[in-house]
Amino acid sequence: MAQAGFPFAAIVGQEDMKLALMIAAVDQAVGGVLVFGDRGTGKSTAVRALADLLPSMPVMPGCRYCCDPDAVGAWCSECIAGSPPGKAAEPGRNATAPVPVVDLPLGATEDRVVGSLDLERALTMGIRAFEPGLLARANRGFLYIDEVNLLEDHLVDLLLDVAASGENVVERDGLSVRHPARFVLIGSGNPEEGELRPQLLDRFGLSVEVRTPTDLESRVAAVRRRDTFECDPVAFAASWAEAQTKLQRALVLARSRHSSVTVPDLALEQAARLCMRLGTDGIRGELTLIRAARALASLDGDREVGDRHLRRIAPMALNHRLRRDPLDESVAGARVARAIEDLFIRDSVVP
Repeated sequence: MAQAGFPFAAIVGQEDMKLALMIAAVDQAVGGVLVFGDRGTGKSTAVRALADLLPSMPVMPGCRYCCDPDAVGAWCSECIAGSPPGKAAEPGRNATAPVPVVDLPLGATEDRVVGSLDLERALTMGIRAFEPGLLARANRGFLYIDEVNLLEDHLVDLLLDVAASGENVVERDGLSVRHPARFVLIGSGNPEEGELRPQLLDRFGLSVEVRTPTDLESRVAAVRRRDTFECDPVAFAASWAEAQTKLQRALVLARSRHSSVTVPDLALEQAARLCMRLGTDGIRGELTLIRAARALASLDGDREVGDRHLRRIAPMALNHRLRRDPLDESVAGARVARAIEDLFIRDSVVP
């Protein structure tokens, strides 16, 4: 029997990190989450705890890539070969599987990440067959990289290609394989150990910074809960089951009403004004800001995106997108906070 994981609901503090992960779970189009901060602040714990919150997803029976029965255009070649062209799978054939949260170790080889020749079948049966890698396992789920800033450059390039296309292409060992690889990238790390490559940094939709709690009450609560969990994981998980169920229901409800949340023109204009004031490159900042604000509104039970949602989510969506200004030594967070105050507070009181 697998050991119970630390419940997401039991994590003390770190509200920005938990909210960012919930938003990414509501709408994967937000583009992933980067969590930077001190060691021992619950980064890895929160990401792995997210898996237990996610409801099961429908999959094609027996599919190694967990293809969505309703997304015919995104099926793998194996599902296409086994189903009528252009038709979804019959309801009775559908299966379910847990949403994957897959760890990508820093020392992983390229073969382990993208997949390779199945040596056992090749040697025993003389068949060239493909053995899926971590990208296949992460399809329709989350790919988690701890110490992402230490990831080797060739793996960074590979991830950028796959993240952009949503497809993994393997051409090696006499194999030619394409399979869907759409996942939410989640990275964590300590900024003291090095910066992240700009190309990869830009791929994360949201970025949050976590710090060690500075108040006595929070530190004591965190230590007490972790110690209780390690003494009896099953009992601890059971004591938080009701809170976990409540969070999961909120997540499922947010997903169901997400598409009905409207984004008025004023919200679009406010997002664009904010990004213009900060001088962000391209329009990825606005897109991420709007998508994340819509997901937040859905979590809050609101029918449309407003200034409150934009203000709450703007630091997460924009802090890591700012260009360095040699004439402005203030940190990114302070610049974003100043721009938010100017736009949403000062401008709103101008007659």
